[in-house]
Amino acid sequence: MTRITIGQYYPTNSAIHRMDPRFKLLGTIFYITALFFVNNFVGYGLAAAFIFILVRLAKVPLLFLFRGLRAVLFILFFAVIINLFMTPGENVLFSLGFISITSEGVMMAVQMALRLILLITGSSILTLTTSPIQLTDGIESLLRPLKIIKVPAHDIAMMMTIALRFIPTLAEEMDKIMKAQKARGADLDTGGLLKRAKSLLPILIPLFVSAFKRADELATAMEARCYRGDVNRTRMKVMQISRSDWVAAGIVAVYGVLLFLTRLL
Repeated sequence: MTRITIGQYYPTNSAIHRMDPRFKLLGTIFYITALFFVNNFVGYGLAAAFIFILVRLAKVPLLFLFRGLRAVLFILFFAVIINLFMTPGENVLFSLGFISITSEGVMMAVQMALRLILLITGSSILTLTTSPIQLTDGIESLLRPLKIIKVPAHDIAMMMTIALRFIPTLAEEMDKIMKAQKARGADLDTGGLLKRAKSLLPILIPLFVSAFKRADELATAMEARCYRGDVNRTRMKVMQISRSDWVAAGIVAVYGVLLFLTRLL
């Protein structure tokens, strides 16, 4: 859990870090949406090459990015198993009773694994290259038109940013609690599924208490700094769209067109 990369910020001076956060948010949404239109390995290869180029431009260590996948290995394994055994097809590779594995199921399982890996790494790049303050300002700016219908854009942006920021913090807190329980003789790694689920109770209760304590401390700190939402709020750094942002938007648009063409061809 301490290896989660979503929500962490990797400070460095790169072209991706200097981009406008609004463009990065829209680009990430466009990238995730485009992935769901891919239905062949050519498209996934193109998406993987796009992610690799972004990682090089962002100057983020590749191992640091991919170690975040270890925290979602169970979800990845579950998705692969479901698609492997539940996808019908004509070319049966293995059959045992009501269980059968087809070539279509294998292809679907591999594609699902690739899609999840690319989704997680692409989302991680957004938070690794965008500070929490920039992320809040970008989300609020994109939601600002909804203020016409009384949508609290600033509150929503702040909640989303805090939630993302506290993912690695709570993961680190959970790791500390698990080590403390093991030092007291708790057995968390052996036994059946039911026993291991019961052994999580001494971990989840202190974790929830710690989460509420951190939330209370954060609220107190924000009030002590006279935080009043977006009422008369000013910013030291005003977001400005540069020429490089438009160039990046054009590159992302070309990437989306290429993915769409791979589906057609």
